[in-house]
Amino acid sequence: MALPAPRPPDGAALFKQQCATCHTINPSEQVRQGPLLLGVIGRHAGRVDGFHYSPGLAKADFVWDEARLDAWLTNPQAMIPGAFMAYRQAKPETRAAIITYLKELK
Repeated sequence: MALPAPRPPDGAALFKQQCATCHTINPSEQVRQGPLLLGVIGRHAGRVDGFHYSPGLAKADFVWDEARLDAWLTNPQAMIPGAFMAYRQAKPETRAAIITYLKELK
């Protein structure tokens, strides 16, 4: 008997498990430890009104895209020294699922 093919990671579930403690995707919810992530792809880094960013991220001069989010989730401090985010995700498939989920949010 053949084993079923593995299911791809569920980005929504991964976001809830690994990101939602610090971030929300609902603009009507209170800001948490991290900024709102609804619409993060295509947004200028360090630019959510009402959120206090680390100095490095506040000075960042780029727009979030999939590649930058992947680098950020891999190692935030390597991308922006002094960044406050402690989360790191070593598994490319987990990062990809979370990024895909964020990309699909409208």
